Amino acid sequence: MRSLEGIGTIDRERMAAVIRGTKGTVSVNEASQILDVISTDAAKMLSRWTKKGWFSRIKRGLYIPVPLESKTVDIPLEDPWLVADRLFAPCYIGGWSAAEYFDLTEQIFSTIVVMTCKRSRDLKPVIKGTPFMLRTVPEKTMFGLKPVWRGQAKIQVSDTSRTMLDLLANPELGGGIRSVKDMLGNFLISPKGSLEQLVDYAKQLGNGVVFKRLGFLIEFVAPDEKKILEECRQNLTQGNAKLDLKLDNTKLITRWRLWVPENWKRMKTND
Repeated sequence: MRSLEGIGTIDRERMAAVIRGTKGTVSVNEASQILDVISTDAAKMLSRWTKKGWFSRIKRGLYIPVPLESKTVDIPLEDPWLVADRLFAPCYIGGWSAAEYFDLTEQIFSTIVVMTCKRSRDLKPVIKGTPFMLRTVPEKTMFGLKPVWRGQAKIQVSDTSRTMLDLLANPELGGGIRSVKDMLGNFLISPKGSLEQLVDYAKQLGNGVVFKRLGFLIEFVAPDEKKILEECRQNLTQGNAKLDLKLDNTKLITRWRLWVPENWKRMKTND
């Protein structure tokens, strides 16, 4: 059972003010400003409240309040997106996490994919039992994002087209190319899906492998999209790429300059 130590009236009022004035997570600086005390005093308060079981420490200087109904202070993250935004900003939620949010997949992924401009030595941190997958991206590629409210906080999430773009650029972010193909099919029937916007985003990103994979997959899921197929052909870059780096790519589809596994081979190919 959770063990909570009592606190006095002043501490209770201070805690309430801090929780009201923050958005799911509490930093030392935020507590300092809300309570109008110096940062060392705010740090001591948060540390004391944590020892008494009212807060839980995420990392040095960052805490989350422990819900009253919790039976333990070692609580899982109530909303990992909020924590990701605080720890890895500037960033956005992407990959399969965004695909889940936009109903592009029915698969359930426990790991949260975060695309961040911040460099980190640990690309697969586990925070309070929640695993994260971090991918470092240049700040200039922070486009195609949609603000999503999580409680009182606004979190950036890749929109449907940007989500598909990232999945095509790195199929690992979607659980592999087979899952990405299924997500592309769902993208095409989604009211929020736009192949034209996806192509525009791909041009803006400037990653040639996206057009190779997109053109090849469109032949599978939407072969009548002649205009998009032609756009992909016109934007092919030199050299041959792989459909999925994790697979055994033994068949070269020359018109897409793409190595694919044998079982992905199309019967109608002229290669």
